[in-house]
Amino acid sequence: MFQFTIAATNNPTRIRFVSNQPLGEDEIEFANVDDTGGFPLIQQLFYLPFVKHVRLTENWIEVERFDILEWSDVQDEVATQLADYLNQGGKVKMQVNQKEAITVYAESTPNPAAMKFVCSKRIVGEIYEAKNIEEAKNSPLATELFHKAYIKEVFMDENFVSITKYDIAEWDDIVQELREYLRDYISSNKVIVTEVATPKDMSQQTVHEGTAKEIIQIIDQHIKPAVASDGGNIVFDSYDEESKAVQVILQGACSGCPSSTFTLKNGIEQLLRDMLPGKVEAVTAING
Repeated sequence: MFQFTIAATNNPTRIRFVSNQPLGEDEIEFANVDDTGGFPLIQQLFYLPFVKHVRLTENWIEVERFDILEWSDVQDEVATQLADYLNQGGKVKMQVNQKEAITVYAESTPNPAAMKFVCSKRIVGEIYEAKNIEEAKNSPLATELFHKAYIKEVFMDENFVSITKYDIAEWDDIVQELREYLRDYISSNKVIVTEVATPKDMSQQTVHEGTAKEIIQIIDQHIKPAVASDGGNIVFDSYDEESKAVQVILQGACSGCPSSTFTLKNGIEQLLRDMLPGKVEAVTAING
């Protein structure tokens, strides 16, 4: 098991995380995230907003911080994250030319502003959604996508990425570029979502009983698969027993889709009313 101890340096902005196991053979310095190709552990460090420079040796990692905080505030947490990453199978360095042969194809969705990019391998374990670059801080892939001016939102689930664009670009002009970008990124085994990412499926975070639990079960078994096929997701939000009203959250390609209201009333609402007679009268949605 990897463990890291903390050692001070002569420079108060630099600190060393000393490993109890070898980390590599060479001494390498990294000035920014663009230098970290093939070093996923170091890449993780640069996604921390206070990391300025990293130096990797056989036995320790020296990290220089920006002057936005003190090492005493974060050093223990960083040491723990480094150990957890390696102990859970993460790599310090990828093998040269270690790429997978994968395919990525694009599927249109009912939302003209969203496209679904399906990968031939599973890419995330939990649903992940970011509506701006700030929300994308726990996803290196989403962060890089937001550097493209036409990207509005990013949504990921199992083996696909749904991308919502601004009107400044047409799909015909950018879809091939995005397919190739996603294929190269994923085949290079780069980090897609970090260990500290927060799942967006909020219906799983609270224990629900009674009718609310029945509604969640129907959504999960009968509605989610169809919604996922369109590049989105539906999440139970609340149930009012008095008014018999259900509120759900639409995510991914379904968020802001022009046809979502029709689908909600003529599909989801009708299904819940049929399967839970007398318990559900209306379903409304908010965009995630």
